Amino acid sequence: MNFLARHRIILPVVSLAVLLAATFWMQPRAMSYFGLNLLFNLAVPIALATIAQMMIIMVNDIDLSLGAFVSLAACVTATFLNDAPVVGLLILLALILSYAALGAVIHALELPAIVVTLGMSFVWGGLALFILPSPGGASPDWLRTLMTVKPPFAPMAVVAAVIIAAVTHLLIIRSGIGTVLRGVGGNARSVARAGWSVIRLKALAYALAGLFGVLAGMALVGLTTSADANIALRYTLLSIAGVILGGGEFTGGKVSPTGAVIGALTLTLAASFLSFMRLSPDWQIGAQGAILILVLTARLIFRQKGAA
Repeated sequence: MNFLARHRIILPVVSLAVLLAATFWMQPRAMSYFGLNLLFNLAVPIALATIAQMMIIMVNDIDLSLGAFVSLAACVTATFLNDAPVVGLLILLALILSYAALGAVIHALELPAIVVTLGMSFVWGGLALFILPSPGGASPDWLRTLMTVKPPFAPMAVVAAVIIAAVTHLLIIRSGIGTVLRGVGGNARSVARAGWSVIRLKALAYALAGLFGVLAGMALVGLTTSADANIALRYTLLSIAGVILGGGEFTGGKVSPTGAVIGALTLTLAASFLSFMRLSPDWQIGAQGAILILVLTARLIFRQKGAA
């Protein structure tokens, strides 16, 4: 069991290191502060979205509406939060609470999360189009300043990724409530017999997903300075891939916050690496999928050796 636990984080780290080395070999000038900043420019919103998806996968569900939700949060940030901050904050809070309610309804009515969230993706997408029918809006000055700050030793994206990984590790792995939340994914009946309300725990997991989804939308606007109703639709699949690439599993409450962030960094870096290879954008998604399959194959091999 210790062997598997070690390799749950080792494989994502090795994957990132190999890809980073290959990138530096192809483009030596990327081996600098400025180069790393360009390579991981969009890593923060992808990492936050991956953590949001991890919260859902942690309780044995999956969220197919996350990309549309992040897009909606981005549209709110670029319009209401910029023009009327109090109204914008209230809307974002309402979105988080709606996510919590969604989790409670899914559990109470025993609905398949994959179907419900697929339906909600159209709701979030419609609201985003209503708020911002065409690309536009503007990032609040304070948010733009925060996302473009230049720490002394490493780019903001790298520093932020470390902070996100540390905070979520403490919340999900080290804290008591995090252990209980993972227990819902592992054995919900045992958690209920221990006196915990599973429906409240599911609502909390979804609320955390909503919180990180909102933060992802805000971070994205801080980097792009504007928004679009479709700006983050690809985050749905990227976030799922990031969780799995980082050592998570779809069942059993087996997730790794640090691994998920590393998975997000790997996927971000993969896009830059494939661009350096001058691979057509039409083929880049398929190539990212191939990288994911290679890592999962390696994990399966390690697991089989560990079992033996």
